[in-house]
Amino acid sequence: MAKITKDMNIMEVIQMDEGTADVFMSAGMGCLGCAAARFENLEQACMVHGIDVDELVDKLNNYFENKETH
Repeated sequence: MAKITKDMNIMEVIQMDEGTADVFMSAGMGCLGCAAARFENLEQACMVHGIDVDELVDKLNNYFENKETH
């Protein structure tokens, strides 16, 4: 099972599964094509966007868990 951590960058997560883009978008991170998506980790990106990183990581991990069970 995939395990997302807050030290991963956005593009790393999206490359694992493009469906995670919807999770990022629904959390308020619409800048997936931004250059920072390649080098900022999730914690840094969430801080810039005022998003709770632990909540986002939970949503991403739930996405992968639900995908594996369905």
